Amino acid sequence: MDRRTALRTLAASTLAAPAVLRGRYSLWAQSSPGSPAQSSQEYSGRAVRLVTESPVVDMLCQFRFDDLREKGKPLLTRWLSEPESFTGEDFRKYKSSGVNVIALGRGSQSWEGALGYCAQWNGFIASHSDWFTRIDDPSDFDGLVDSGKVGIMITTQNADYFRGLDDVDTMYGLGQRVAQLTYNFEDRLGAGFLENRDGGLTVFGHSMVERMQKVGMAVDISHCGDQTTLDTLDAATRPVLVTHAACRALLPDHPRCKTDEMIGKLARGGGVMGISFIRFMIKDGPPVSVDDVVAHFKHVAQTVGVEHVGIGSDLDIDGFGSPRVPPGSPGPETQANFERYHAFFTDEGYVNIDGLNHPKRVFDLTEGFIREGFGDDDIRLMLGGNWIRVLKEVWT
Repeated sequence: MDRRTALRTLAASTLAAPAVLRGRYSLWAQSSPGSPAQSSQEYSGRAVRLVTESPVVDMLCQFRFDDLREKGKPLLTRWLSEPESFTGEDFRKYKSSGVNVIALGRGSQSWEGALGYCAQWNGFIASHSDWFTRIDDPSDFDGLVDSGKVGIMITTQNADYFRGLDDVDTMYGLGQRVAQLTYNFEDRLGAGFLENRDGGLTVFGHSMVERMQKVGMAVDISHCGDQTTLDTLDAATRPVLVTHAACRALLPDHPRCKTDEMIGKLARGGGVMGISFIRFMIKDGPPVSVDDVVAHFKHVAQTVGVEHVGIGSDLDIDGFGSPRVPPGSPGPETQANFERYHAFFTDEGYVNIDGLNHPKRVFDLTEGFIREGFGDDDIRLMLGGNWIRVLKEVWT
């Protein structure tokens, strides 16, 4: 059995046999006041079946971005500091989204901040153990769909808060299972894609990759610059993740996207690449549709195999891709070299994509897979089977 067949078999073994649904079903795209979309959408029985009976994993869904237009404490801050303020109505939005596992992907600039991040989320999950479960062991995926719970994975979008190798073990003990090596700029491990010069993976970065893979913490290179990305793939001895990115072959000269060379190296090592739902990472100008996102899934599938692509929306549950800020307030475009993003926004100033800008967007994505002609088995792999397979391999 070759590696590709083995990966497909391993991922598919995590998925239950489907029941039969026909017709079309109306699912309310529930969202909060001020969300980009509040509409009713009909979905095919096939799409509903695939989403509801398959474990769906979003490897970057930041739960809820702050709404800085509201007075007082942002809602997520209140939920984490006062877990009892999170209600059953709040939970229904997450449960009905169709996503079974949410990888948080937050960042921290200090060791103390990283400890606080883990402590807050561990406390929140423990306070709502009937609704949420922490995903940190291969067995946690088993039976998750039938449990009625939503899994939360503690992950970060940088690793600069690690003071030394032993800190990796500490964070692993607190439940962290994925760490992105860099964010947009240079840190002690390597360079992000907005840095002026990408010197590649540093000596310290090499040692951190080795320790992370030794303890079973997955290495994420989503925001890394090209040389740091290639160096990490060369250094890795276990599968590497790109939790949220897109294909440079479909968006030339976009340094936040990954080249076919990088995708090939990732796949040969058994890794998986998540496709982002940020409009200017999918296409070079409007309009941007669900089908444009599906094209990136298809490119990875055709280039290295469908076993190496999954969801990494880079949104929160409501479909925002960044905090909601008052009109005229500075946004992410104030970062140095931000023009490399080739950013363009919706009329309301958002970064999301029509059709994927609401809580039930995974159903719309699945309809896109169906329109493109993907079979059920392949769709299940892209919805979550591939992530489950690679995480089980890294964590074991």
